[in-house]
Amino acid sequence: MLRVESIETYYGKKQVLFGTSLEVREGELVALMGRNGMGKTTTVHSVIGILRPRVGSIYFDSRPISGLPSHRIAKLGIGVVPEGRQVFPTLTVRENLVATAANYGRLSRPWNVERVFELFPQLRQKVNQLGATLSGGEQQMLAIGRALMLSPRLLILDEATEGLAPLIREEIWRCLRQLKELGHSILLIDKNLDELAPLADRTYIMEKGRIVWEGAIAALTSTEDLRIRYLGV
Repeated sequence: MLRVESIETYYGKKQVLFGTSLEVREGELVALMGRNGMGKTTTVHSVIGILRPRVGSIYFDSRPISGLPSHRIAKLGIGVVPEGRQVFPTLTVRENLVATAANYGRLSRPWNVERVFELFPQLRQKVNQLGATLSGGEQQMLAIGRALMLSPRLLILDEATEGLAPLIREEIWRCLRQLKELGHSILLIDKNLDELAPLADRTYIMEKGRIVWEGAIAALTSTEDLRIRYLGV
């Protein structure tokens, strides 16, 4: 579904990605892991058109998307939950959701407001509340709901649980389990190996702008040396 081939991405003159390659197949949940500052978010920004790789190619459904503007990439069926949530602060919960409503993934059962409220009942209680007045956890739920309202074929989540209270993190992981059971294809950036272990089909680890390890997450959880070398602080 998504194929990233040997991309090199820069911020101005500073090179951040060095031949990064990864793929997400249909129905998979793929984890992208690594310490902070290793290029994970830059990889996401390269995929969704915020940054344009100078070298390499990116394909979605076998179609080249490198260099396309972000809005055209979204319309191909890619939904993004960005780091920092970035909900519309002066719109209500309902307005945040309907502002992006579409069926870009051409799903037989597209997402709508009621389905989002079934996934996150807490949001139903805040339906007329402004985005800026929600808690961090509620904003994250809303950001996920907003991305789902595109009815995407691929959902990308950048640091989905970072900085959230334990109870809210549990709610987000419950949501991700449910989405995987529904057959959604997901690329997930997160550091929580214990929660990822039962969910991720495959894992990539980034270090200094390169993919330095890939494989089944079971191999990562059972090998302490790998965890310390690439994920330890």
